[in-house]
Amino acid sequence: MEHNHRGAAVDIAGLAKSFRTGGTTIHAVDDIALQLDPGSMTAITGASGSGKSTVLHLVGAIERADAGTIRVDDLELTGLSRTKLTVYSRGVGFVFQRYHLLPTLTALDNVVAPVLPYRVGFNKTDRARELLAAVGLAGRERSLPSQLSGGEQQRVAIARALVGSPRLLLADEPTGNLDSTTGTEILDLLTRLRREHSMTMLIATHEQNVAARCDRLIRLRDGRVVDDVDLTEGEPAETTLHRVTGLRV
Repeated sequence: MEHNHRGAAVDIAGLAKSFRTGGTTIHAVDDIALQLDPGSMTAITGASGSGKSTVLHLVGAIERADAGTIRVDDLELTGLSRTKLTVYSRGVGFVFQRYHLLPTLTALDNVVAPVLPYRVGFNKTDRARELLAAVGLAGRERSLPSQLSGGEQQRVAIARALVGSPRLLLADEPTGNLDSTTGTEILDLLTRLRREHSMTMLIATHEQNVAARCDRLIRLRDGRVVDDVDLTEGEPAETTLHRVTGLRV
């Protein structure tokens, strides 16, 4: 399987996004500046509604920003046409809390689905088989999502996220629907895949044990960054998290 040589660099400046709901304006993201180094693994945490998912959606081009810039390597997303944004988003991997698998497709076909419409320089089925094996699901290629456990469905979703060889992987509460043991297995998997593929990873999570596995913690409140902590230096990550967030792992 081909490997990426380098994760994507992400540079966010002055990022803002508001939503109108029931006559009220919600400032979901409010003047955020953030730089992610290539190959880094960063957790975005904060209470529900703090803007975690919105940041991921903006960086992944699922939503457009109202203001500010998002530069991923040499691409400035906020100025791109819809067509170029589609090309960009093909190079980004997404993992969601609720898996988002297509229920009528097998595990193999779910993994192939993102690249099915496109001409690519590899055999799509072979790549999907390799990825399912890499996430521990060799032999389950023909299983439907309904025949898989939650943890297995998330493994399929991770394989699907990797099928386009992304240099940037965005994960939104990837362990949120899983028990703690399965969640730890998924975390181990993400950590290993990040190392093997040199991906830059941005993970939205409210779980401290997830954040503790990352290099860096960004905490949001009301759409703004209130903490930006390096978890690789000094005290153990768990101690830092408890000090910054008041929560134990």
